[in-house]
Amino acid sequence: MSEVKTIETEQKERIAGILQGAVDPHVHSGPSIAPRAVDHLELAQIYSKAGFAAMVTKDHDYSGVMCARMIRDHYSDLSTQVLSGIVLNNVVGGINPYAVEHTAAMDGRIVWLPTLAAENHLKWEKSSGWAHPASTQKIRKATAVPLFEGGKLRPEVLDLLDVMASTGMALASGHIHVSETKIVFAEARKRGVERLIFTHPEDIVGASMEDTREIADMGAFVEHSLAFFLEGSKFRTRNNEDLKAFIDLVSAERTILCSDLGQTGTLSPLEGFQRGVATCIELGYSDAQIHAMVSTNAADVIGLAA
Repeated sequence: MSEVKTIETEQKERIAGILQGAVDPHVHSGPSIAPRAVDHLELAQIYSKAGFAAMVTKDHDYSGVMCARMIRDHYSDLSTQVLSGIVLNNVVGGINPYAVEHTAAMDGRIVWLPTLAAENHLKWEKSSGWAHPASTQKIRKATAVPLFEGGKLRPEVLDLLDVMASTGMALASGHIHVSETKIVFAEARKRGVERLIFTHPEDIVGASMEDTREIADMGAFVEHSLAFFLEGSKFRTRNNEDLKAFIDLVSAERTILCSDLGQTGTLSPLEGFQRGVATCIELGYSDAQIHAMVSTNAADVIGLAA
């Protein structure tokens, strides 16, 4: 074996080792109204072979807890635990505490505030050149789900936060503006919500580095979507140096790396993680630091250890 091949083999083995016990807390497998390259079961089989501990499916239009439960019940040989949550967009009634309670009762782990139906997202979409792949062909376009009324959080948002506190699920910021995230997270903390995730500050949500640090200081984990950073991803808007700046800003101990992949025509979720780990190695992070960002931090925030 040549020296180059030896190095390549050692690198692959190192990456595979770091990914043992990995958790993908934000992945867009199908079925979905939008095109997906892989479904939940297929991805669970792929992740199991790679040694992943868990995956949390995310669909913009439905709660995936029933699919996750069925896979767990009928495919007990899978080493990757399939979990899900709910995104509070129009299709589930927006800020809907009833839907959140149901998701919790079916072992949901994450509640995402509005994404495609966030007022901020709809403003961003107008200048981004992006649109939900199904929004014009299959369902009506999203309409804004408001969080505030008269400068205050709407009653249903407060109800939601109380449900979050009582169930222990993680609250993720979704695509709302960073200024809204600060207010919602502060109120969430007051009401006893312990698990907070700041969703991809690198894109859509209008966050500065200072904003990101402030939200991390509130006790939130900062979740970065590898889809926005990796060469070969059709969603790439950032580079390796940006990723390092974000990680160093709050430390590896407060950082979560998710794939945010599963769409057609781009990297697969597993490829995203493999390239993400390779990038972090190149950036000088230790195996332990990288493992925390791709495994233990996410496991902590979704209550996997418990």
